[in-house]
Amino acid sequence: MSLHDDAVLVLKELKEPKEPKECDSQEELRGLYLDHLAAHPDGMWKACEAGHVTASALVIDPERGKVLLTLHRKLNMWLQMGGHCEPVDRTLAGAALREATEESGIPDLTLLPGGPVQLDRHPIPAPCNWHLDVQYAALAQAGALERISDESLDLRWFGFEEAAEVADGSVLRLIERTRAALRAQA
Repeated sequence: MSLHDDAVLVLKELKEPKEPKECDSQEELRGLYLDHLAAHPDGMWKACEAGHVTASALVIDPERGKVLLTLHRKLNMWLQMGGHCEPVDRTLAGAALREATEESGIPDLTLLPGGPVQLDRHPIPAPCNWHLDVQYAALAQAGALERISDESLDLRWFGFEEAAEVADGSVLRLIERTRAALRAQA
């Protein structure tokens, strides 16, 4: 199965979360992503100028009630780990886990069961137009030590509420959806 096929399968199986509610409909985004992939066989790759699917993961230490955010080198914003899919990626989940591991420097991360936590579509500068981000949550072992990568200006653990002081709405929605997914599994 190709990465493109895996992404289509993941998106088709994605369920609308029950909480928290916000103005962006995950169901509408799911349809938009599926339409994009149907129209663009190269829609998984950075070279697709109409936009491309990306994979990210919020690194979380649930025992300490903290999330690890990266101060992105190019955007100068506190974000979750993530980025472009690469030819070595066999699955979307694998791409998200690879990105989280590379950017956090934390080995042995595991994805929160249940698939992606949310979808987020955001504009990017030309020549490409859109990132169609599929966002997962990655669990860090208690006491995990981060290591900064070349893609980051900084890495820092933030308490759930503390993250609201530095992160944008997309990251805050991802944190809330991750916390809801953790509660649902408890």
